[in-house]
Amino acid sequence: MASFLKKCETKFQQAAEAAEETVNLRHPSDVGEETSNVRHASGEAKRKGKGNGLLWLIAILAVAVLCTYLPTGEIVSRVVSGTATATTEKVLPIYSVETDKKVVALSFDAAWGNEDTQQILDTLKKYDVKVTFFMTGGWMEKFPDDVKKIQEAGHDLGNHSENHKNMSQLSATEIASELQEPHKKIKELTGVEMDLFRPPYGDYDNEVVNTAKSCGYYTVQWDVDSLDWKDYGVDSIVNTVVNHKNLQNGSIILMHNGAKYTAQALPAVIEGLQKKGYELVPISELIIRENYHIDHTGRQIADEEETSTTKKDSE
Repeated sequence: MASFLKKCETKFQQAAEAAEETVNLRHPSDVGEETSNVRHASGEAKRKGKGNGLLWLIAILAVAVLCTYLPTGEIVSRVVSGTATATTEKVLPIYSVETDKKVVALSFDAAWGNEDTQQILDTLKKYDVKVTFFMTGGWMEKFPDDVKKIQEAGHDLGNHSENHKNMSQLSATEIASELQEPHKKIKELTGVEMDLFRPPYGDYDNEVVNTAKSCGYYTVQWDVDSLDWKDYGVDSIVNTVVNHKNLQNGSIILMHNGAKYTAQALPAVIEGLQKKGYELVPISELIIRENYHIDHTGRQIADEEETSTTKKDSE
C-alpha cells in the first residue's frame, strides 16, 4: 500500500504536458460505433475541453485537418511500452494482446447493482472459467461480500474508479484520487494490490493513461463489446460476442454484471467461444507485463528480443 501511495504522489508532469489531446477511441477500429453505457448512464457527458476557448478552437481545427488528410489509423500514433515518445502522440490503453495462443478474456464492469452477480459467479464456477471484474469504489462499499466472493473464486479484481466519472475531465491529482480510494478498499477487504484499471465509459486521454501508469496500473479497454447494456436480449449478446468482427486470439470482451440479460446469456457465450476453440483466461494472465509496445489499434505486442548477433554487433 505504501509503495502504491508513493507512486501516486508523483507530480505527473509528463502526463500533464500530454493531457491536451482528448480524442477518445473506445476501439480504434470501431470509430463511430456507439459504446457509451446507456444502462448505467443517460449518455456520456459532453467534454468541456481543457484550457481556454482559443486553445480549444485550435485543437478542434487540428483534429479536423487530421481527419481530412489522414486515415483513422494514422491519427493514433504508435506508443512504445505505454509511454508516448512525444507529447503530440496519443497514448493508448490495452485493447487486446498479440498472442499465438487461442485465448480470450471475459471482463465484467461492476458499478451499480449486484442482483445477478451470484448467478454469474455460479456460471463461471460451473464452466471453470476465470474472468476479471472491474469494480467502482461505491460498488465495493455496497457489496463487500460480493467482492470477497469474487476474490475467493480466483477472479481478477480490477479498478473501475471511485465515482465512475469521465476521467478525461479530471486533473492528474483527481485521477490519482479516483484510483487510490478503490485501491485502498480492495487492499483492506482482500489484501490484493490491484494493477488493472478500466476507465468508466471507456473515457480516457493521455493524462489518464499516464497517471494510471504512475500509480502502478495497466489501463485496459476492450476490442469486443458485447453490447449487453443495450438490453437487446440473450441471443443478441451471444451473437454479438461469438461472431464479433474483432474476435481473435488475445481479445478482451466487455460485459456488465448489472445488465438485464447478461447472466442469462453467459452460459451460451462461454460455450460459443469454447466451440470456436478459445480458452477463457483472466486479463492478468493475458497481458504482457514488460518489454512491449502498443500499436495503432491498441493491440499490445511483445518487443522482439535482441539476438546474440545483434547484441554482439552493438558492443
